[in-house]
Amino acid sequence: QVQLVESGGGLVQAGDSLRLSCAASGRTFSSFYMGWFRQAPGKEREFAAAIRWNVGITYYADSVKGRFTISRDYAKNTVYLQMNSLKPEDTAVYYCASASDSSDYVSVANMYDYWGQGTQVTVSS
Repeated sequence: QVQLVESGGGLVQAGDSLRLSCAASGRTFSSFYMGWFRQAPGKEREFAAAIRWNVGITYYADSVKGRFTISRDYAKNTVYLQMNSLKPEDTAVYYCASASDSSDYVSVANMYDYWGQGTQVTVSS
């Protein structure tokens, strides 16, 4: 089991920045990828970013590339999502997820084994 706890969400204005954190505990050594997904009201959950835990290779959705940065603190078992130049369309509940699957389908939600409870990000115009 891997437990994931997100924090850092909030209400900001367009153009502002936020940093989300995801603290992992439990069998964290089984995590091959850590990912961030988001879900806006009435929409399906969508991939935002992922990081290959051991080597730090990163992946991004086109919608956030150049604005969001995923990183990890290996010693703290924590993954971060730095979000800059936020837009109203970034408004969503953001979820952290852990995958033990080593395949490259990082943008597929079903690949992930464990999920956090989510943190709300609201961007006003």
